[in-house]
Amino acid sequence: MSTASKAVQRVVVVGGGVIGVSVAAHLQRDGASVVLVTESELASGASGRSLSWLNSAGSRSAPYHALRMAGIDRYRTLAASGAGADWLRFDGGLFWADDDGAERRHRHEVAHGYDSRLLAPADVPGAAGRVRADAVRGPAVFNPGEGWVSLPHLIDHLVQRFTDDGGTVVTGAGRASVVVDGGVAVGVTTERGRQVGGDAVVIACGAATPAVVAELGVTLPDASPLSMLVTTEPIDAAVTAVLNTPRVALRPNPGGTYVLDHSWYESRIAEDPDGTCRVDEAIVAELVDEASAVLDGPPLKAASWKLGRKPIPGDGEPVFGELATVPGCFVAFTHSGATLGLVAGELVSFEVLSGQRHPMLEPFRPERFEHRPR
Repeated sequence: MSTASKAVQRVVVVGGGVIGVSVAAHLQRDGASVVLVTESELASGASGRSLSWLNSAGSRSAPYHALRMAGIDRYRTLAASGAGADWLRFDGGLFWADDDGAERRHRHEVAHGYDSRLLAPADVPGAAGRVRADAVRGPAVFNPGEGWVSLPHLIDHLVQRFTDDGGTVVTGAGRASVVVDGGVAVGVTTERGRQVGGDAVVIACGAATPAVVAELGVTLPDASPLSMLVTTEPIDAAVTAVLNTPRVALRPNPGGTYVLDHSWYESRIAEDPDGTCRVDEAIVAELVDEASAVLDGPPLKAASWKLGRKPIPGDGEPVFGELATVPGCFVAFTHSGATLGLVAGELVSFEVLSGQRHPMLEPFRPERFEHRPR
């Protein structure tokens, strides 16, 4: 029995990151009675250590590009409402590479109408702020329609709306498992012994999502890598755009700080059996030095850093929708959680409450993995 054949009034959402909180807020707004359950604190996982670049740059499938563009549109609507003056910005994105990657990226983006401008190194500071022109190796791509969001601030905003609308938040619940009765999802139970019933369950707990649905006999291929986000001390270095360079990605952050990440050090992050991650502080220092080398200003200093898994499905594409083998249980597992955060909540809420499959999510169903060789 799918949710299409019964009225959904009570929903349990598992996950305190941007996707889970957005789903819960949209469901509550749309008329459901929602309990949001999270293992630890809100934004304690990937949403608390995300570069959160709002974009659809580069090359990807047409349906994924369309979904990301819808995601950016929802952020523009939020910004127009007056929310997020210091934690949601659209000041563009800048990319350069050591090879001809900028030119190839620019050609692809122009071909499908994505706002993309090829700049000479000398023109970069005028577009992106105080970037060292001599650090830019060859042409750079500037995408003026891109932006960034601080996900912890967004989550606070959405949770306030959610609780104002009557939603319930349960933090520190420990790991949750889906309860199935008669083949249908009817709620969750947590390792702390809490049981929460519902007419539907949404699993949106980032990189932990595949393990949760594996208990239901469902396989979601997982390619979530270890990652690190560094936050700097406040500094007066007015870079406005999100930068993606060969050795560092960075963006402005509330309070005059910057956040930094990249992928070159992923293999040097260690993960213990309990999920705790460690990295040599020399790696942190090297990343900060790479960031300082592209900014026209005083050297940056690391204030803090966070480590953990970055949610990425096995084929790189989002996974959204009801499990075919466990009616009433929906999943929302995706990379680009920042870009898709608001629109994912909207569309998953539509599916849960209407019992209909939204056309924009059709390419991203979990059942696409069922018949692939393992």
